[in-house]
Amino acid sequence: MDRPLRFCMITTFYPPYNFGGDGIYVHALANELGRRGHHIDVIHCRDAYRSLAGRDPAKSYADHANVRVHGLSSSYGFISPLATQQTGFPLFKSARIRQILEQPFDVIHYHNISLIGGPKVLEYGRGIKLLTMHDYWLVCPTHALFRFNRDPCTKPHCFLCTLAYKRPPQWWRYSSLLKTAIKNVDAFIAPSLTSQRKHEQLGLNGRIVHIPNFVPCREIGAPISNQSNGRPPPERYFLFVGRLERLKGLQAIIPIFRDYKKAQLWIAGTGSEERSLRQMAKGSTNIRFLGYQSGEPLEALYREAVALVYPSANFQVGVPKSTVTSGQGAPLVIMEAFSQQTPVITSKGGTIPALVEQSGGGLVYSTEEELVRAMDQLLSNPSYRQELGSGGYDAYRQKWTAEAHLERYFALIDEIATSRSSRVAQRTSQT
Repeated sequence: MDRPLRFCMITTFYPPYNFGGDGIYVHALANELGRRGHHIDVIHCRDAYRSLAGRDPAKSYADHANVRVHGLSSSYGFISPLATQQTGFPLFKSARIRQILEQPFDVIHYHNISLIGGPKVLEYGRGIKLLTMHDYWLVCPTHALFRFNRDPCTKPHCFLCTLAYKRPPQWWRYSSLLKTAIKNVDAFIAPSLTSQRKHEQLGLNGRIVHIPNFVPCREIGAPISNQSNGRPPPERYFLFVGRLERLKGLQAIIPIFRDYKKAQLWIAGTGSEERSLRQMAKGSTNIRFLGYQSGEPLEALYREAVALVYPSANFQVGVPKSTVTSGQGAPLVIMEAFSQQTPVITSKGGTIPALVEQSGGGLVYSTEEELVRAMDQLLSNPSYRQELGSGGYDAYRQKWTAEAHLERYFALIDEIATSRSSRVAQRTSQT
């Protein structure tokens, strides 16, 4: 860009008031923009985090000097995000959000707005408006398109499915609020082509642009064997990273590790299924629950793991194989593993296996026997593990760095700004 821009990021969760990948991405994006001389305000909801976690976060996060964070709280506590979830309006935080958005922002970038403002917040403020679809909230009240918390959704049963998730129905979804509010968005950003195709199939009326997410690069490049002096870590483990929900597939591999004594399974994450998963692993000496992890501790977990195990099954929605294998549909955990030269073992299903195989960054399994065989291969042959890790790292450097992401991000902003200027000039000439 020719000049520094002013951005406002609006998101329910932002570190340290954060659970998953959406907040981590917003933090990374805001700080990358700040390092490049732009100015960023971030609006997030402390009440939403507190209502789900039951406490304030124990850790802290640092932000660049150009990033100003507005952590909003209400005297109504958990009632504030609940009211937003029910009505689709920011209600108790509306005045403060409007006050912040009165500033002359060039770009207002919405992320997970489900509990910070609902659809109504899309109408607030002026500037180029973008919305990144980190999940399926726009088309699914449970965010997941995982019907009855059992299988990928192929036919909507939204009311009953919401009850199965033990969530109150969102009455605003039966009004025209969303249809009206999304008209204010200049472009929707889909981090994966799978997300883009699925939103298109389900009738999202708006321009959808695919821009893969990124993982910040911190002094990566030395081979893993050099970083650890060629010694294996004291305990050999496979790593799972993600929200502990049924759609992530962790329940399918815990029974395998109960009987697998050659290495441990370390689990980084929290979620609604944590209690049942812990019960499933009860009595096992080689399954560890580490809780939520982020930043440098998480990077170290990736780096020293034998491999990341990714058992999730993704939607298959007719995404061309050429675009999948070019790395345009990777979840954040795949990028994070590859950025640390750690191979990935993924279940067969959806679009991820093609990506892993094409990059040479991991192995694919269909059965329990194939998963055990893949783990045995990596444990018994460190040079093969390093070869796969190098393949994944090469893919990361080509596709998922901040530079690659921001090039497409600013191209989109420039295009929208130019289009707006052209329309203004055309209207002026006509008068």
